[in-house]
Amino acid sequence: MQRWRGLEDIPQDWGRSVVTIGSYDGVHRGHQLIIRHAVDRARELGVPAVVVTFDPHPSEVVRPGSHPPLLAPHHRRAELMADLGVDAVLILPFTTEFSKLSAADFVVKVLVDKLHAKAVVEGPNFRFGHRAAGTVDFLAEQGEVYDFDVEVVDLYVSGEAGGGDPFSSTLTRRLVAEGDVGGAAEILGRPHRVEGVVVRGAQRGRDLGFPTANVETLPHTAIPADGVYAGWLHTQGEAMPAAISVGTNPQFDGTERTVEAYAIDRVGLDLYGLHVAVDFLAFVRGQAKFETIDALLVQMAKDVERCKELVAAAGKPE
Repeated sequence: MQRWRGLEDIPQDWGRSVVTIGSYDGVHRGHQLIIRHAVDRARELGVPAVVVTFDPHPSEVVRPGSHPPLLAPHHRRAELMADLGVDAVLILPFTTEFSKLSAADFVVKVLVDKLHAKAVVEGPNFRFGHRAAGTVDFLAEQGEVYDFDVEVVDLYVSGEAGGGDPFSSTLTRRLVAEGDVGGAAEILGRPHRVEGVVVRGAQRGRDLGFPTANVETLPHTAIPADGVYAGWLHTQGEAMPAAISVGTNPQFDGTERTVEAYAIDRVGLDLYGLHVAVDFLAFVRGQAKFETIDALLVQMAKDVERCKELVAAAGKPE
């Protein structure tokens, strides 16, 4: 799959294509419907399927300080899109100047002049251009002028997560923030993942017999509520069952919020400096402070056993 950052990266000889545009944070099951439709349409027409997305999130430019927690970084979104059959991803740097581009100019400069859109696939609430003035109806009108079709995919797919609300990134972020990683996984179609580099922490876990990988998460990452979770620790192509702790470590009066993963039954691991991914499968318990270190150790042993059970029940990740 080709990855372009900015319009200038698009090959000059790029032909017609089927395009879909959006932030697509998380590439959840609703997003997957749109992207799969775009890929299927591209295959029917014999042209590539292109996803257009933005960096940073538009809200950070339009309303500074309002950047939402991200469900997946751009490289992860690209991987997920590639799995769906997407041929190219265009990441447009979202600047103040770009935010002032009118919907009509966006159509011409991006869809017509650069991507030579043959069809554009979107959800019913898609908005674009300065002050989000562009709608799917306006896009369809532009399609008649510039010779591309506009196809709308109904996104109102609901599940048990969130009380049956439609799948959305906003709902997924809320569930993650509440620690309902099972509900988030229902919407995403896979466990919620947090990534980063393993850095040296206080090393208390090692002293207590449960050495953890202290993950320095990427900026704006959506991190689950404080507590203990069962999940997987991924690095260098290997997935290891893990007990994951999120929080400030109140037992030792900590103040910095961290994500730490203990690779269950693994001895002698040296992960410092490595990029890792942590998948959250299930919530085990909330963060707590115990009367003694011995009481903490007893609970940690119980947590690890419970995590082993939950990971085993879930089965090996694909």
